[in-house]
Amino acid sequence: MPRNSGPRPAPLQPPLAYRDPEFLEGEEGRPLRILAEYLQPLDAFRKHRVHDTIVFFGSARLGANGPMGRYYEAARELARLVTAWSQTLKRPAHRFLVCTGGGGGIMEAANRGAADAGGRTIGLNIGLPHEQRPNPYITPGLCFQFHYFFMRKLWFTHLARALVVFPGGFGTLDELFEILTLSQTRKLDRRVPVLLYGAEYWKDLIRFDVLVRDGMIEPRDLELLHFVESPAAGLELLQKMLGSEENEVTPAIAKSTTPEDPRPGP
Repeated sequence: MPRNSGPRPAPLQPPLAYRDPEFLEGEEGRPLRILAEYLQPLDAFRKHRVHDTIVFFGSARLGANGPMGRYYEAARELARLVTAWSQTLKRPAHRFLVCTGGGGGIMEAANRGAADAGGRTIGLNIGLPHEQRPNPYITPGLCFQFHYFFMRKLWFTHLARALVVFPGGFGTLDELFEILTLSQTRKLDRRVPVLLYGAEYWKDLIRFDVLVRDGMIEPRDLELLHFVESPAAGLELLQKMLGSEENEVTPAIAKSTTPEDPRPGP
């Protein structure tokens, strides 16, 4: 006679790997999380037909009513002017969207200025302990939350056609020198001009001329920098440098290059 083995155990129902929170949030899932922070914005930019951006950087701690409030108002006005100009460019994709780090201060001012002009605007936010929360002026669908700083930096750089930098702290300086380094070393296949708003602030903070004097950079490297003192002057310079060439690729991602070594061989 067959032996009575008792009730059969319930069949196992393991989750699919891409629906397993324990795996996705664990050590082995890190490559997938990194990849997701690349693919999610890429998908959104394609759906929203975002072609390229003008990136605004500056302090999250700089408010409209503070001692340096004039920079808040200037960032808001320049972003408004840039957005109004971009809306006159009749292209299938949207050119020169204002893009910020998505937080308060100068970032809020730039997103707000773009919204003032009735345009769309991008926020690449990242979770920080104190000061970083998405501001309310970012266009729905174009507000992104990053965990990894390097993936956020990649998306700042990927679509940027110009950088406008207002007074800021470590984060602002980090982003500024990231773009300057990529441009100086020609690791990007296009130039990304940098506008420094407020010459007095920047020349007091950084002695670029000392870098040239001591041979740390070439004199021509200073051509990457342009000082501006008013929103109107900033817009005029951007229009002069950027033009409005047609390109069917959306988004127009900058490619990484490896320049050939100009030194003669052995």
